[in-house]
Amino acid sequence: MKEVYTGKVNVNPTQAFNISFKSMIQDNTMYFNPQMGIDLRPQLNDIASVGLKALSPTTGGAGTAGYAMVPIYLDPRIVDTTRKYTPLVEMIPRVTNLGLTADFNKITAKGQAFTAAADAPLNENDDTYDRVSKTIKYIYSVGRVLGPAQAAYPAYQIEGFQPTGSGLIGTNFGPQAAPNAKQLEVIMKARSMREEEERLIINGDSSSTPTEFDGIVVEQSTTNVVDKSGADVTYDDTETAIRYAFDDGGRPNLGVASSSVLADLRRIAIDTFHYRPADMTTELPFGVSSHLTLETMVGPIPIIPSMQLTNTTDQKQIFFLDMNYIEMRVLQDLTYEDLAKTNDSQKFYLKIYECLVMKNPAFNSFIDNID
Repeated sequence: MKEVYTGKVNVNPTQAFNISFKSMIQDNTMYFNPQMGIDLRPQLNDIASVGLKALSPTTGGAGTAGYAMVPIYLDPRIVDTTRKYTPLVEMIPRVTNLGLTADFNKITAKGQAFTAAADAPLNENDDTYDRVSKTIKYIYSVGRVLGPAQAAYPAYQIEGFQPTGSGLIGTNFGPQAAPNAKQLEVIMKARSMREEEERLIINGDSSSTPTEFDGIVVEQSTTNVVDKSGADVTYDDTETAIRYAFDDGGRPNLGVASSSVLADLRRIAIDTFHYRPADMTTELPFGVSSHLTLETMVGPIPIIPSMQLTNTTDQKQIFFLDMNYIEMRVLQDLTYEDLAKTNDSQKFYLKIYECLVMKNPAFNSFIDNID
């Protein structure tokens, strides 16, 4: 047979015939006649099915994320790739505070005792007191969930989310279940609150941003600083910094460093004092682990890394803190409240009213501008 042009497409009759009937039935063969009891269609179906295209992953055409006939099986586990560790939020004591300012007194000068002869005139020794006032600041996180999302979202599990301590190493971050869209939004906003607290504890600056409270970097300012001016940190630098705090009456009991500075100090401990890495681990409260403990003139000081301190060359820092005189003063701790419902959604916010109080920066010290 030759090709016949139909006006639309070129049809090859022989090919079309063979696809339907193969070579098992000749041309002009009757294969269905109910009056005569002829029905060869079951056999023809078996023959024709051989020529049909088999089902494949692409059957049905392209869909949203694959192909229309293949459903999407979504992993219920969500990984927070933006998470920040919050060791200081977990470790700094939290103290209730009545009022919009945190006020305390400190002695800035003490009347000096003296020696004298018998029956000498006795003049009083005056002490000097000073009042310090820190303003409570307000931290917020706002979320909103649309009605369709609440109805359609399945349950999820956020991997590595819920802190059982600082989350510095190991399994200190566990999974957190989110059974619906609202709960997912709430726990993500709660986590963002903790991360903002940690940022403010280190880098808060009320001078540049009036709504922030001052953090450790600003509070410490230039008090008891060992300025490296771009040079490498040495073990002598740590001894000098600790001595500065000691001479001013401090007893530092925690070190907070950028991760690269901690790595440098670990290298010094291994190379200079022949520490083994396993010898450096100290378990701190709340599941926090330190992987370096310095033996100093005021006793052992565990060092923890902070993701809020920079690793920029010539700007790295390590702080030695007397944690007995550092606290968070809290007017209202983490609180959930619904906002007005004006459409098909649920809007809410979380809030904390607090500020950091470092009662005497001179009890601390730090090494600044490390290479």
